[in-house]
Amino acid sequence: MDTGASTGAGTDASTGTGGRPGTGALVDRYGRTATDLRVSLTDRCNLRCTYCMPAEGLDWLPTPEVLTDDEVVRLVTVAVERLGVREVRFTGGEPLVRRGLEGIVGAVAALRTADGTAPETSLTTNGIGLARRAQGLAEAGLGRVNVSVDTLDRAQFAALTRRDRLPDVLEGVAAAVAAGLQPVKVNAVAMRGVNEDQVRPLLRWAVADGLHLRFIEQMPLGPRHAWDRAQMVTAEELLTELGREFALEPVGDVARGAAPAELWTVVGTGGDGRPPATVGVIGAVTRPFCGACDRTRLTADGQVRSCLFSRRETDLRDLLRAGASDEELADAWRTAMWGKPAAHGIDEEGFRQPLRLMSAIGG
Repeated sequence: MDTGASTGAGTDASTGTGGRPGTGALVDRYGRTATDLRVSLTDRCNLRCTYCMPAEGLDWLPTPEVLTDDEVVRLVTVAVERLGVREVRFTGGEPLVRRGLEGIVGAVAALRTADGTAPETSLTTNGIGLARRAQGLAEAGLGRVNVSVDTLDRAQFAALTRRDRLPDVLEGVAAAVAAGLQPVKVNAVAMRGVNEDQVRPLLRWAVADGLHLRFIEQMPLGPRHAWDRAQMVTAEELLTELGREFALEPVGDVARGAAPAELWTVVGTGGDGRPPATVGVIGAVTRPFCGACDRTRLTADGQVRSCLFSRRETDLRDLLRAGASDEELADAWRTAMWGKPAAHGIDEEGFRQPLRLMSAIGG
């Protein structure tokens, strides 16, 4: 069941069950409770972003190893009905390449938590194909979308993603807005010497179109040895660059709890019934939020990951296919999360990148 070959991310990733509650929610030894499930529906992607995968792509998972639509829905049902999960985000790879996406979204949106509420549903996508599917996804019950847009310069986009598809992405963003998948969030990774000149143009666009922009520090989840901390534009640098054009005020005390983004209001925006624009910065490396992390992850081949950077996984797919009951699946999931490390450990001596790349883990 436990397929990890090492102790995992951080300083302590023991998966012993000593002291773990026998029933109930996904708790860990540090007092955190996982209520946010990230479900990777595929490891395949139709872009080849330089910070995510090599130009030739990867060896995709063989189809028999990938969870079927029914298996995805069953495991999510266990998470929502038995383990206290309240938010479900569908990721990839690129989840829009999954043919059964609308059916999966509809089945999950119809679930109810123990107190009778529907789980919040969202989708993280690169936007290609979203224009023709946004309305159907909204009708299936999808709540909102996060679209990755690292640049508004077409040539730069083509160089960064190795595909000339920026117009398709922008069309997808517009379709998501029109379909009511609100708020439409835009995720951007700024890299020194690559697209850092796009930081302010991206916020101008987001403010004008009513989008929620979130900058994310580049993380060591791409091709082996490709991550260079010196290339990463830090949260502090992002705020400095934005401040050259925009006046920003912290939202509250910028305390984010389990939310990854620290938020700022863009002063002078809003009006005509629209609230002021906000911009978020996710300092996953320099301002980690591990202490309040409420996430659990399920890969496309049915592996539970307690941390994005973990080197340890717990196999639910084989348990499910061997005839395990829902409670047996739930118990294995609880054990996996009980072993969640205290932190991702990127800044610790001896940190090792996860064995899978981001496209195979799910965001």
